[in-house]
Amino acid sequence: MIAGVKIKKLKVMPDERGHLMEMLRCDDDLFQKFGQIYMTTTYPGVVKAWHLHTRQTDNIVCVRGMIKLVLFDPREDSPTHGEVEQIFLGIHNPLLVQVPPQVYHGWMCISPEEAYMVNCPTEPYNPDEPDEVRLDPHVNSIPYDWSRKDG
Repeated sequence: MIAGVKIKKLKVMPDERGHLMEMLRCDDDLFQKFGQIYMTTTYPGVVKAWHLHTRQTDNIVCVRGMIKLVLFDPREDSPTHGEVEQIFLGIHNPLLVQVPPQVYHGWMCISPEEAYMVNCPTEPYNPDEPDEVRLDPHVNSIPYDWSRKDG
């Protein structure tokens, strides 16, 4: 696993009315601080990548559908420098993935329906000074191919 990345297995509590799933609590070991919370969606087969934050930690949960979240560690001083990790999360594998600053990440919707992600980053978004570095999802130096692997 890439250094600094943490995964929390989420507990789903169903009853006759529906279900409840806690994602992040202020008394969780991995909780740092609250910046904002937002929801984003991705259509089937679409890749939303690559980006990293210089200061912000992301706490990502896929609450509907399934995604393939991919991480790349470009940090020269990291014990996992140059490593790529992929994590499948969503309705069939409810996880919170905490992505530390300076780690590139992105995802692809792998479900037949639109995927819904909730993120609780440690910093609020500042449109005048966005804390992000972006790369093209397909043309870059990251050793990862987003195509589906059949077989």
